[in-house]
Amino acid sequence: MTSPISTQKHGHVLVISSANPPVNALGHAVREGLVKGIEEADASDEIKAVVIIGEGATFFAGADISEFGTPKAFAQPMLPQVVDIIENCSKPVVAAIHGTALGGGLEVALACHYRAAVASAKLGVPEVKLGLLPGAGGTQRLPRVAGVEKALQMTTSGNPIGAQEAFEIGLVDRMIEGDLLQHAVAYATEVAEVRPFPKSSERQNKIEEASPSVFDDFIAANPRVFKGFDAPRKNLEAVRAATQHPYAEGVAVERQLFMELMSGGQAKAQQYFFFAERKAAKIEGVDENVQPRPIRKVGVIGAGTMGGGISMNFLSAGIPVTIVETNQEALDRGTGVMLRNYEASAKKGRFTAEQVGQMMGLLNPTLDFDALADCDLIIEAVFEQMEIKKDIFGRLDKIAKPGAILASNTSYLNVDEIAAATSRPQDVVGLHFFSPANVMKLLEVVRGAKTADDVLVTAMALAKKIKKVAVVAGVCYGFIGNRMLIPRQTEATKLLLEGATPAQIDKVHVDFGMPMGPFQMADLAGVDIGWHRDVTRIENIRDALCSADRWGQKKGAGFYDYDEKRRPSPSPKVQEIIEEFRAKAGVTPREISDEEIVQRTLYTMVNEGAKILEEGMAQRASDIDVVWVYGYGWPVYRGGPMHWADSEGLQKIVDGLKAAAPHMGEDFSFSQLLLDKADKGEKFTGR
Repeated sequence: MTSPISTQKHGHVLVISSANPPVNALGHAVREGLVKGIEEADASDEIKAVVIIGEGATFFAGADISEFGTPKAFAQPMLPQVVDIIENCSKPVVAAIHGTALGGGLEVALACHYRAAVASAKLGVPEVKLGLLPGAGGTQRLPRVAGVEKALQMTTSGNPIGAQEAFEIGLVDRMIEGDLLQHAVAYATEVAEVRPFPKSSERQNKIEEASPSVFDDFIAANPRVFKGFDAPRKNLEAVRAATQHPYAEGVAVERQLFMELMSGGQAKAQQYFFFAERKAAKIEGVDENVQPRPIRKVGVIGAGTMGGGISMNFLSAGIPVTIVETNQEALDRGTGVMLRNYEASAKKGRFTAEQVGQMMGLLNPTLDFDALADCDLIIEAVFEQMEIKKDIFGRLDKIAKPGAILASNTSYLNVDEIAAATSRPQDVVGLHFFSPANVMKLLEVVRGAKTADDVLVTAMALAKKIKKVAVVAGVCYGFIGNRMLIPRQTEATKLLLEGATPAQIDKVHVDFGMPMGPFQMADLAGVDIGWHRDVTRIENIRDALCSADRWGQKKGAGFYDYDEKRRPSPSPKVQEIIEEFRAKAGVTPREISDEEIVQRTLYTMVNEGAKILEEGMAQRASDIDVVWVYGYGWPVYRGGPMHWADSEGLQKIVDGLKAAAPHMGEDFSFSQLLLDKADKGEKFTGR
């Protein structure tokens, strides 16, 4: 087998090139080739300096994920040995960086004596996103080269920095314009006689400059980075070791912390999720050769919160949007909100004022429904009511051009029934964006009974273009995410009557790692969503809250009372309402354990997820996990509800549901798939 690493002499400079597409991952053959290249340089009197460069699109973009869990991942030479061999080369080594130097790629660059980069390059250590830390000396070399605070930011967030910033902090030594190889060879020639080499592992000045309080200050300033996660804290501890120990001892600490993370449940969950997200893009039962339809212009019906947010996704991707409203006031309000959102992003440095102008310039706001006639994709984003949606699709059927895709942003309703209002159900698909649509990454692509394969392929390809993570769902009430939300909310409300408080139930969910609990979420979204607004029909706690004007945070009162800064506190009024309903239902309150809350609000979600799989409403269990991590804030370090159930043990889930079943009433039924898998000792998920 030909090595992905080749060497070529440019005068007295040996160029070591890697051709391992698509991202020059540091697989076993690449690691072996790098070592041989350095040995060749060491053995030659003619060679005075070395350049390491990546062919194709990038420098080394990290470990080879296809080798994860295989013997090749642990085959000699391992990356820690490779980087030490590079750093100890008897000739100065220059890293020539374009594309990305990520993870092990940045560790290779740090082991080189000099780093040159083109302006478009990005450098980072994203291992924390897989529940790990840079394990080849990265946590020890990075603070010595880039400074302790920058090393903390990079290792705990996993976010890369641009080459210009890297140059300003000393992580890059030379910025290159023009031909990278030519200039890198010239740079290597220039430093060929410089002695001693600047070895990253021996640098101390930036370590000594760091304030003793830098670690405590960083934790205090970034509470969300550390909440619930093991990896950011261990990354911080590894960087701390760099400031407290000589390099060799610091590397030993790094190795120990790496192994602790590697063997922990969070790394397994985060690595599982990494693959789950990529798998979600694959559509079952569709030929790989099916081509997407061209989408050059998009129409959006409704300029409210959802319609405006949806439009922004396409404008940001450079796709023109025609947005339609029924009256000028609503249209002006909607486009005004979009502009303010863009301007707020520009203030944070995400866009320039010129880019905001360009994006808004692609928007055509109108009251003329017929203006949608030349759109390739039309998305309806109006009130969640079947009759309204069917009426709109009937009108669209008459004016949309042949081959246009007609999509509904419904979050619960039957896409097949909506499609039946047209003469072209093959062109109809559900595109369920999550609110706020310009921010949330998840998109549920709802496949109707008659949705054409090329419509589905187009939707998935377009999702990628607008930077969404798309999951295919079948037609059922609530699709994947909201359908699983229903048993959680139902049981949470029953638990209030039985003796729990909103604060107790929410705390269990927040302690579990969710961003908020069921009642905090209801208050944020609006308790009145979907309320029939009939004060004569007060059938449950939510009706009572709505009729008392307790619609959530927007009213300063919902399941909680809120102060002027929207900080919640338990509400005596809500407790009074709960007790009234309790008395009507003849329920005697009892002590509710946190364990029972988990069984009835989280185990029931797993059971519903199993039903979704049974019915073929999700393609795979991992897709359900992607929906819940990206759409509802399920903690990624637990991998999603189905992976979490596997790690808990499905028999434990079944036993917990059986214990809680007497309290859940006749509405509850077991998923046969869950029972069967538990009985056989099987799992829902697996690589």
